[in-house]
Amino acid sequence: MTLLVTGSLLAGCSTQGADGGSPRRTEASAHTASPPPSGGATAAPVFTPDASLVPRTSKDGQRLVESVVFAPGDWGRDFVAQDPAVSRPGTWAVLDDGCRWEREKVPRGVLASLSRYSLLPAGGSKGAVKVTAVATAHSSALGADEQLSTTLEEVLRCPEQHPRAGARITGLNSLGTPFGAREQEYADDSVLEAGQYVDKDGAAQPYRWMVARLGTVVVAVSVTGAKGHTEQELQQLGADALGQMLVRVQQRLKGK
Repeated sequence: MTLLVTGSLLAGCSTQGADGGSPRRTEASAHTASPPPSGGATAAPVFTPDASLVPRTSKDGQRLVESVVFAPGDWGRDFVAQDPAVSRPGTWAVLDDGCRWEREKVPRGVLASLSRYSLLPAGGSKGAVKVTAVATAHSSALGADEQLSTTLEEVLRCPEQHPRAGARITGLNSLGTPFGAREQEYADDSVLEAGQYVDKDGAAQPYRWMVARLGTVVVAVSVTGAKGHTEQELQQLGADALGQMLVRVQQRLKGK
């Protein structure tokens, strides 16, 4: 799972880089790129959950997302919690009309959503890397699919976004890859966003937002780079985390 996710996401970053930085990267044109080498790995079919284990209530959804979302220690030995460390219960992130990210009450059809914020502290010549892990449980696969579609559309609407006061994400591109396209066989659908995170001090760092759906569950990770960390290192970090969270979803929803 991890190798397949990593290969597909790294290929997505390469494709966006070749797009000249234009945010109007369409899903159809992205799929015309040459598929990445598989490295000899055998892709497993997309996961089919046990219907009796799929969350149907908010309580079940909350239990699932809490068990799936990475905590600081899951990212690596040296990661610690940010402040705040976790999102407010009963909310999820929404991009408003002013391209600002806000926490709002989850709408009908979303059973539960959870974000955890972690940090690899600065040390030596390297800056601090900030990461986010998210899982959202929907009441239907259609609702989860709509979340992926909205994610793609948001980059077209807001190629520059404001995650918090004094910070912005610029030059965003998005790449959508549904199951079966470009050797993507780890999720029903996936989206990769790439851009630059510009903090209050004006320094721009690589930014990645990686999203994948399995049935009614959507998982996502973000990675914000820092001085001394290569883009490939950051992409690997995010792809590995996303792959492991998808495995957790499968483990909790598969039948005996």
